[in-house]
Amino acid sequence: MKRFPELSMMIRRILALAGLLLACRSSVFPEATQSPTEPVTSALRARDYDKAVELSRAALETSPENAQLWTLQGIAFASKGDNKDALAAFQRALKISPNTIAALAGAAQIEYQANSTAAVPLLNHLLQLRPEEPTAHAMLAVMEYRRGNCAAATSHFAKAGELLDSQVDALHAYATCLVKLKRMDEAVTTFQRALALRPQDPREHLVLASIQLMAKRPQDALATLEPLLQVKDVDADTLQLASTAYEDAGDTPQAVSTLRQALLLAPRNISLYLDFANICFTHESFQVGIDVITEGLSLEPKADDLYVARGVLYVQLAQYDKAEADFERAYELNPNQSLSTAAQGLAAVQANDLDHALESVQTKLARKPNDPLLLYLQADVLSQKGAEPGSPEFRLAMQSAKRAVALQPTLPAARSVLAKLYMQTGQYQEAIEQCRKALAIDPKDQTAVYRLIQALRKTGDKKELPELLQRLAQLREQATKEEKEHYRYKLFEEDTPTKQP
Repeated sequence: MKRFPELSMMIRRILALAGLLLACRSSVFPEATQSPTEPVTSALRARDYDKAVELSRAALETSPENAQLWTLQGIAFASKGDNKDALAAFQRALKISPNTIAALAGAAQIEYQANSTAAVPLLNHLLQLRPEEPTAHAMLAVMEYRRGNCAAATSHFAKAGELLDSQVDALHAYATCLVKLKRMDEAVTTFQRALALRPQDPREHLVLASIQLMAKRPQDALATLEPLLQVKDVDADTLQLASTAYEDAGDTPQAVSTLRQALLLAPRNISLYLDFANICFTHESFQVGIDVITEGLSLEPKADDLYVARGVLYVQLAQYDKAEADFERAYELNPNQSLSTAAQGLAAVQANDLDHALESVQTKLARKPNDPLLLYLQADVLSQKGAEPGSPEFRLAMQSAKRAVALQPTLPAARSVLAKLYMQTGQYQEAIEQCRKALAIDPKDQTAVYRLIQALRKTGDKKELPELLQRLAQLREQATKEEKEHYRYKLFEEDTPTKQP
């Protein structure tokens, strides 16, 4: 994980300078010339840190309550790389004199390097004494960023001012927070500062262009991408981003042309076909989109997302049988298409190991046996594991789903998984009832819509199917647009510093 090394080095230099200035007051005030700090100060000036430690220890034997001596000893230890003893010395100085600037800065720097939250109160105290200190603001900003507190981080980043102009990692963190707070124009300006430090780095151009697209500034994004588009070996990622910018700028022919160029370079890149399908959907070129998606499926026949995208396009042409067949194939290829957000998150934590996911849920259920969410998760994971009707696992899944619905009737995901279980046992009317109730709670529940389509077809009641397929297509198209925004943001996050563990 990145630790903002450039910023840390700069802070260490500032800390050393601050400590030396504090120690050297004897050269300004004649009455302090015989101060016990004088020999330690001289040793620090000479960068003889071992001697500085030895002299400070000797002086502290006669002046144990001298906060300045403890501070100088801390600086000496820190200069030697002995952070443990340095921190102890700084803490002793602060116990004697809580407002000692250099000791506060020294202790804060060590805690900051260790990514300890103990740095936060130290830095806040330092800012009470020096409200405009940019280095303290920069350190606090990074600490708050690592803690995920972007609201506080952005305030401190702003007060760090020009100090960030040479710190790429800190600028990335600042821009990340601004994006998360949806302050897109400020994020663009901040990342432009980062790009100025690395103008030859293609990733910097891609990330800035991605932010500019999120800020609804496609022409600016194209200008940012222009140097990358001019190179002989332009890559598919750059072309894909440029295609999006062209489309957002209203130049659809250029968007299509650029996307086709990207497909020639990366014919197995599923996201390129999905982008093409989106353009075709927007401009009602449904058959063209179907043809391109079909080409993609010839190369990637197990790409469930492509089946969903083609199914959406088939719906627009009222080819409902083909649409339904594509949706069904997508769900066959990827059962997680029907897995709820909560269960997907749990499965992801367990690295998609459903055995571990189930174990985790059941461990929690042992402590909270009437938790509706946990009961639902147990039913959903058991279903994903392929529990067969009549088996103990299936009975447990059915029991858990029913119990979850009884405890929390407004939990649509529980009703959706219960509908799935009813479908497996041929109880189609019960499945239809659960799907309708789930959709009454959450009209955007794609899984419930799909299950309802399945159940109605099984009963022979097809009059609602065209309307439901249209509804599923609309929901899927909306979800695709949201996923595209998430993709842009993911591109941005991949090149920004991550929180330390």
